[in-house]
Amino acid sequence: MAENTRIEEVANLAGVSPTTVSRVINKVPTVKEANCIKVQEAIRKLKFKPNVIAQRLAKGRSDIIALVIPRYEGIFFSFYANQIIRGVGVASENLKLDLLLHLSNDKSFINTALIGGVLFADVLSNKQELSNVLESGIPCVIMNHKPVNLDVNYIAIDNRVGTRQAVEYLIHLGHRNIAHITGHLISQAAIDRLEGYKSALQENKINVKEELIEKGDYSRPSARKAVLSLLKLKTPPTAVFAASDDMAQEAISVILEHGLRVPNDISVIGFDDNPICLYGSVGLTTVRQPLIEMAAKATSLLHKAMLSKTTKSSTKIVLPTELVIRDSCRQI
Repeated sequence: MAENTRIEEVANLAGVSPTTVSRVINKVPTVKEANCIKVQEAIRKLKFKPNVIAQRLAKGRSDIIALVIPRYEGIFFSFYANQIIRGVGVASENLKLDLLLHLSNDKSFINTALIGGVLFADVLSNKQELSNVLESGIPCVIMNHKPVNLDVNYIAIDNRVGTRQAVEYLIHLGHRNIAHITGHLISQAAIDRLEGYKSALQENKINVKEELIEKGDYSRPSARKAVLSLLKLKTPPTAVFAASDDMAQEAISVILEHGLRVPNDISVIGFDDNPICLYGSVGLTTVRQPLIEMAAKATSLLHKAMLSKTTKSSTKIVLPTELVIRDSCRQI
């Protein structure tokens, strides 16, 4: 039965006008308390369920936000994705927003018809999807990515500075033969960490050796392959900086399997500050990135953009990282 008819039934049972029923449903404070009680009682008796989406659209806005996460293998085992979902989820609940999770690739596009705002957890192969959202005029915020030549809200991590801190710490400990296992180089974060690694060496007058740079994709299998290759070098590295903690932990496993010790023979640093850093044969030194803070700030920024009645310049925020020193590095 149509919602309008049902509202009339509620009104007839409560002895009030359909307008009063609508005001009670939309929590308009001017409705008399006695009428409010009668309407709520009629709603219970008729088991009436208002169309929430229709209500919001009637108001000219939707409180549904979409979190777009680029799809890749192992997404739900990813520390990064889990932290982002957690941060956005808690912030959405606090702001009374409904959250829609959308896993995207270069061929899937989100339906923006009922969406009030969009959060992008990153921008990888889904650049066209971002363009579609921007063209639609729907408020959006990008996380973990700083768009070039786009006037759009973003909140990112200072990956270059975080990486430089890690590599300079190794240099301070006396290391000069420092290897790097990259993240997936389709991501801006991985590219920035590679550039941070190179700049730290160059600023300290240490040559960048291509044989010490192994391409990974943030996964453990890619790190295993990379470390096996590094250990075969005529002069193996004395330290390894991995672009993720998962890869750093796998690097430690491979090193130990070959009868070497961490940090006595090879020092290892990761990136993320995943809780797994605290477990295993050695506490992992790593770069902490504020993922939950980034997700919460992005959600709050999106909410403000959704409520704003005027067009404002984009907000651009870069959050700092922190070097967390544990037991996986030693001075030589």
